[in-house]
Amino acid sequence: MSSAIKIYQGRFGRVALLDMDAPLVQHAHHHCHLLIKAAGPDTFFAVRDELQPLTADTAVLVNPWESHAYVHNSAEQHTIILAMYIEPDWLAQVQHPLGHAGRPEFFPQPCVPMSASARKLSEELGLEMWWSDSIAAGRLEGLLCDLMIAVIDPGKSWRELSRQMEVASRRPSDPRIRKAISWLRENTGADPDMNGLAEHCGLSRAHFFALFHRCTGVTPNVYLNVLRMEAAIKDLSSTSNSMTDISYDLGFSAPGHFTRFFRQHLGITPSEYRKVVDIYDPNLDQVEI
Repeated sequence: MSSAIKIYQGRFGRVALLDMDAPLVQHAHHHCHLLIKAAGPDTFFAVRDELQPLTADTAVLVNPWESHAYVHNSAEQHTIILAMYIEPDWLAQVQHPLGHAGRPEFFPQPCVPMSASARKLSEELGLEMWWSDSIAAGRLEGLLCDLMIAVIDPGKSWRELSRQMEVASRRPSDPRIRKAISWLRENTGADPDMNGLAEHCGLSRAHFFALFHRCTGVTPNVYLNVLRMEAAIKDLSSTSNSMTDISYDLGFSAPGHFTRFFRQHLGITPSEYRKVVDIYDPNLDQVEI
């Protein structure tokens, strides 16, 4: 059974050290998602309709709103994965040149080689998460920022990276899809009627799904699942609400359905998440996604 060794959550997003022995369903995040193998056998993530190897020599990068799935490579062995879910706004707040990393297609390649410096930083972070009770906030944020740079920009100039970010920011925006997203945010716990939502936006179902995917990179159902996961994580980390209350608030008919949904997307149960997470910003507001 997959489990979490440690999870840190704060204004930077989340970083988790996960002991994985089972696959995850197709899903997405609004974060910049970086995956590094910390120990165990090599494995794979399915990104852009291809299997991307996660090994000691490669990292997997997933753009915000890019659908992906974890494909566990061995039914009898565990792979320890360092998973970073980085908030683009955090990078902008710390005035870092990577601050536009939230733009779609920021990562041009889903699989990149691990440089020596990236490997050293990932080992340092992984060991601290495994053995330390906690990491000072400044040190943790510094490690995350340095590791992100080492993985995605080991040799480029910042000017070249800025040009890449400018190109990455060009994605069409449509007021009808913004209207749909607003409805999904306000009705996270409702039973979604995609036909009704399409009609609400003045579109046929087929046109609605095609336009939504073109504007966001994911389907409306995947987008709603992202909203539900982020709402669940916020409740688990900042309230004492019961699993039953959280599950019903998010539109699940039973707590068991919520637990299965959560495990399929993150690999662990909601109860385990609440047990192992360390909060660096206890008054952190919910991020607009």
